[in-house]
Amino acid sequence: MKATLYIFGILLILFGIFTLSYEHFSYTKNEQVAQFGDLKVTAETRKTVFFPPLLGGLSIASGLALLVIGKFNNKK
Repeated sequence: MKATLYIFGILLILFGIFTLSYEHFSYTKNEQVAQFGDLKVTAETRKTVFFPPLLGGLSIASGLALLVIGKFNNKK
């Protein structure tokens, strides 16, 4: 149980650092626009996902809370 709390705490802290350092990430997606028989028309669109700074702060705070809980958890 203690190791699980440490792992999730560290992962949340790393995710928080990532979201604070990168405000967004973009990816390209191919979408089918039209189809006429065997002819397919596709368009390449760029999608962007934004990370709010509050998400990064909350994930760092919850990761630190999990580390503190894991430290003071005396159950084996």
